[in-house]
Amino acid sequence: MPAQRSVAPESTAVRVALWRALHLEVDEAPHVLEDEVGLELVAPGENWRRRPDMGRNATSGFRAGVVARARFVEDLVAERFADGVRQYVILGAGLDTFAQRRPDLAAGMRVFEIDQYGPQEWKRHRLGELGYGVSEWLRMVPVDFEADEDWWARLVDAGFDPDRPAVVASTGVSMYLTKDAVADALAKTAKTAPGSTLAMTFLLPPETVAAAGEKPQHPIRFRSCFTAEEMLRLARDSGFREARHLSTADLTERYFAGRPDGLRPAVGESFLLATT
Repeated sequence: MPAQRSVAPESTAVRVALWRALHLEVDEAPHVLEDEVGLELVAPGENWRRRPDMGRNATSGFRAGVVARARFVEDLVAERFADGVRQYVILGAGLDTFAQRRPDLAAGMRVFEIDQYGPQEWKRHRLGELGYGVSEWLRMVPVDFEADEDWWARLVDAGFDPDRPAVVASTGVSMYLTKDAVADALAKTAKTAPGSTLAMTFLLPPETVAAAGEKPQHPIRFRSCFTAEEMLRLARDSGFREARHLSTADLTERYFAGRPDGLRPAVGESFLLATT
C-alpha cells in the first residue's frame, strides 16, 4: 500500500470535537460527557469560541445531541464489556477520543477506528505530538470509501475476529451516505458474531419532525433520512436478530431530565440499536 498523505479532518469532525469541549465550558454540571482531548487534537487557537458555529444558545441543541450520543455509546460499551465483549469498532471515527479518555475500558479491549486514509494519518500524527501515541490495543484501520474499498475486509485484516462478539458504533455518519450505502453497512455489520450490538444514529425526515410539532433542525444537504419504521425494517432485512429505535426523547430522559439549564438535544437524530 503506498504511503498516504496526511489531510486535516473534515469541518464536521472538527465542529463535533469543539462542541464536546464547549459543553464543559458553557453548560452547567453535571456534564453528560467530559472530553477535551478533541480540542487538544484540533488546537483551534484562542478565538475558537467566537466561531459562528460555537454560539452558546444557537447551537445548544446540537451540542447536547453530540454529547448525548457519545455518552450513550460509551455506556453501551461499558455494559457489553461487563458481559465479556472485548471488541469495539468505530465506523467513521473522525476525532473520536474514547481510546484516550477511557483506558479503563479500552485497555481491556481491542478498539478499531475506521476512517479515511488522510484524516486518520493526520490524527495518528497529532496523537504522537501530544504524547498519547497509538496504544497496542488501538487499531487504526484506514479505508478509501470513495474507491469502494471493502471496510469489512480491511477490518478483518487489522485483527478483528468475526467469530467473537463486538460493539459496532456509527454516529453522525449515516446521513452523509446514500441509503444503499447505509444498507450495505448494515449487511456487513450483521455478519458479526451472535451477541454483537450495533448502535447507529440516523436522521428522521424533516416532515416526520415537523409532524411531531418540532422545527426540523437539519439542513437539506444530507444525503439520507429514515423514518424509525424504515430503519428498523432495514436492520431486520439485513440479518439482525433484534432491532429497536431510541428517540431523542429517550436520550433526553436518560441524560437531561431535571437539568436547571434546560439543556436538551435538538429533535431529529435517533438511534438504531440492533443485535445479532
